[in-house]
Amino acid sequence: MSFLITGITGFVGSHLAEYILEHSTEEIVGLVRWRSPKDNIRGILDRVTLEQGDLEDSHSLERVLRKHKPDFIFHLAAQSYVDYSFVAPVATLQANVIGTANLLEVVKRLKGEDGYNPIIHICSSSEVYGQVSEDEVPILETNPFRPASPYAVSKIAEDMLALQYYLSWGIQTIRTRMFTHTGPRRGEVFVLSNFAKQVAAIEVGKQKPILHVGNLDSVRTWMDVRDAVRAYWMLVHSCDAGEVYNIGGAHTCTVREMLDGLLELSPDGDIIEVRQDPDRLRPSDVTLQIPSTEKFRQATQWEPEISFEKTLRDTLDYWRGYYERS
Repeated sequence: MSFLITGITGFVGSHLAEYILEHSTEEIVGLVRWRSPKDNIRGILDRVTLEQGDLEDSHSLERVLRKHKPDFIFHLAAQSYVDYSFVAPVATLQANVIGTANLLEVVKRLKGEDGYNPIIHICSSSEVYGQVSEDEVPILETNPFRPASPYAVSKIAEDMLALQYYLSWGIQTIRTRMFTHTGPRRGEVFVLSNFAKQVAAIEVGKQKPILHVGNLDSVRTWMDVRDAVRAYWMLVHSCDAGEVYNIGGAHTCTVREMLDGLLELSPDGDIIEVRQDPDRLRPSDVTLQIPSTEKFRQATQWEPEISFEKTLRDTLDYWRGYYERS
């Protein structure tokens, strides 16, 4: 048995690789581009196999799949930054939609040749639901799509490609729509991680005690990345091909309340001024995301285990460590 992770050097991919190593002795193959930074997987480089390739190059994908024939594919690689998708919509669609289509096409071709048919986790997003009304929460998997960004459009396309390849050719795709997840190693462009980095910078005098923010009134249900990868592990071992599942945490609050909790963890929290930056406001935003995860919990008995306070503290400590190292 073996596992392929696209996006292994990223935030979720690196945590997933660590989780698999803790719970399996099987081979982990990571798809990487030549310029992929290895910082997130520095501690496990000697325990994983990295293969160079690109989702937009089907020949490189076919070479890797023919060589390793992984039993499970976690397709996590993506252009995942919503704000950037407004700036570069075509690049976002190219990476997410064409990249996913290439992966599924290669599996389809190999299935036709020798019956190879791995279980493929396709990582969609809660962004596909867009702005919902209060009477639509908690959000079910059957809720309509209302994409509010090019990123959301790309994730709808990934989602539907996975369904279509299952229905048309029996490719064993399982789709997830992950709600807000965060924790240590999260990129600095994402809200909690960005705030934590600013707080850590203020603590060591690298930033004036002014914390720059966008919309603080959005409501989110938060989950720790370490709970997320445990959910992904259970998904491929317990859930049915062709299905789609919402996955999300249990702590719901506004972004403002999240920031208040973060500031309480800092000795400088009382002196930090919070200032809205117009450049951090999106052309269209999604301000209410509370998931129904009942379908996934019934299928797997998964429950989130990590407290929101631990997520806040560990993320802040991650950025404190960043400034200690720099």
